[in-house]
Amino acid sequence: MGNLIKVLTRDIDNNAGNFFLDFENAQPSQSETEVWEKVNQVLTEAQVILEDLQTYKGAGEEIRQAIQNPNVEGVQEKAWAAVVPLVAKLKTFYEFSQKLESGLHRLLDVLTSADSTPTQHLEQKQALARQFAHILHFTLRFDELKMTNPAIQNDFSYYRRTISRMRINNMSSDSGSEVNNELANRMSLFYASATPMLKTLSDATSKFVSDVSLSVLQDGDREVQKRLATGTDLKIQHGRLATCNSVTAGVNS
Repeated sequence: MGNLIKVLTRDIDNNAGNFFLDFENAQPSQSETEVWEKVNQVLTEAQVILEDLQTYKGAGEEIRQAIQNPNVEGVQEKAWAAVVPLVAKLKTFYEFSQKLESGLHRLLDVLTSADSTPTQHLEQKQALARQFAHILHFTLRFDELKMTNPAIQNDFSYYRRTISRMRINNMSSDSGSEVNNELANRMSLFYASATPMLKTLSDATSKFVSDVSLSVLQDGDREVQKRLATGTDLKIQHGRLATCNSVTAGVNS
């Protein structure tokens, strides 16, 4: 990823970045189609996620009334009724981050493969490079909207407090979509970050690099054993790893 970005600033391959990258009209080739279609499903859902986040108003007033009137059952029920569907949306946002991670992994697997240089990947797989750019755009937009909407964390905090109180009192939530403790903890960590989607991409990229590094080392070990057994010289190719090692720096920057 880092090397792919460097191509755009004419830093690698000694070709002065002299090629045309058509972000507007790039269409997938036959070899790209399978990955492109799967990532496109994620990007299509991403638009719905952004629309839902843009219209997320929160239940601030209902929560304030519930806090000020802790013994008024009707007020408590109204606040709970307002928060439950909002938390369902927050759950959807979180679950989508996992889909985004999967889509990113598919793109990285192709765009950092060792069969071509980063420049060649951009020239030959422009439709996938375009999808990669769309993922980054979605990530920045989602995090921007999240940072400017404190209701998200307030709503989820109220939900967790209320659920805990209901469990202590052996009361039923009657929500039909209660978030269990394990999921609630993961969601809390997700929304606690100022830039949750960017953190998701960064963590996913780091894991991808780590997995590729391990794969290269394992392949190298097998190659060592093979060549020691045959008495031939050892020469392990690290092209993909060299490309992937710049991915984390590219995302985190």
